[in-house]
Amino acid sequence: MSRRQFIRNGALTAGALALAGCSSDKPEAVEARDEATAAPKVEWRLATSWPANIKLLQNAAARLAEHMAAMTNGRFTIAIDPASKTKAPLGVFDFVREGQYQMGHSASYYWKGKDAATQPFTTMPFGLNAQEQAAWFWYGGGVELMNEVYAKHGLLSYPGGNTGVQMGGWFRREIRSLADLRGLKMRIPGLAGEILARVGVNPVNVPPGELYTALERNVIDALEWINPYLDESMGFQQIAKYYYTVWHEPTGESQFLLNKSAFEALPVNYQSMLLVAMKECSFDMLCESVYHNALTWSEFQAQHPDVHVGALPDDVMAELRRQTELVNAEIASENAEFAAVLDSQEQFLAAAKEWTAISEQNYLDLREA
Repeated sequence: MSRRQFIRNGALTAGALALAGCSSDKPEAVEARDEATAAPKVEWRLATSWPANIKLLQNAAARLAEHMAAMTNGRFTIAIDPASKTKAPLGVFDFVREGQYQMGHSASYYWKGKDAATQPFTTMPFGLNAQEQAAWFWYGGGVELMNEVYAKHGLLSYPGGNTGVQMGGWFRREIRSLADLRGLKMRIPGLAGEILARVGVNPVNVPPGELYTALERNVIDALEWINPYLDESMGFQQIAKYYYTVWHEPTGESQFLLNKSAFEALPVNYQSMLLVAMKECSFDMLCESVYHNALTWSEFQAQHPDVHVGALPDDVMAELRRQTELVNAEIASENAEFAAVLDSQEQFLAAAKEWTAISEQNYLDLREA
């Protein structure tokens, strides 16, 4: 569905709901509203990649279910199964494609082994930030490109919640040079894992619920998860004492994954409600993430004085940037869809970064002067 059609349908849905709400004290209006929402009754299931206790990520699916139930007077319900229920946190793609679940909530870069073109929809190393990525998704053709990639798998995908800029990861030992990276076993998904592999790191894709145990038992030497709010709650600071800043994940967009046939079988008004609800949930996660990270970071360093926070050395960053360009070019040469997505993002980034520098970055520098 195009952005123009999305907005039009969303406006029609919102208007209908507003009219129903304004006349809720009149019995005939209530009867008309109930009749309009009575067809049909839909019961969907949604699988997530997240443990039930990671509320920031789980909240997107829970909020979606609440919205759909409220907007349809309980006619459209969504039952949510966390990773602990499915026992396969990285199986969401197949669950939804095969119709075991009508929806999923996960991250697009987990599917690089199934389709390399899915990776840029979560994040790109040295790429768009959260604000720029949202603009690209909704006005720069990103949503349309994403659904071109997923349609051949019988799926649809929409932004499912952004955690904002992430941290570069937790390391047991200090990284002073490229030599210190060689041989490390690190949990890191997506393109960043391929880039680090070029400098000697052994990337490992560990499910979220197993991260602490893997680090504690030396299965991995380092990991990146998300940002201070969620990282601190996982307890990584008890084991790894070097916490590096971002290069690989300047934004972190999760995804709502839908079975295409199931979605298209819905009445148009239900489709519109679902699309609008997903967009609201995506925005809400970013707000929640920024809020909690701000509060967490205000006390983090005082509470954990033995944790060393900083950027990777300049020579390491320069090599990671160089390898990023090489990896992107190699994948693009082999995958036309990846190339199209990369080209679209890079064209927008070229314009966006100039505006971001003169607006947001200029203001931040001024604020700190």
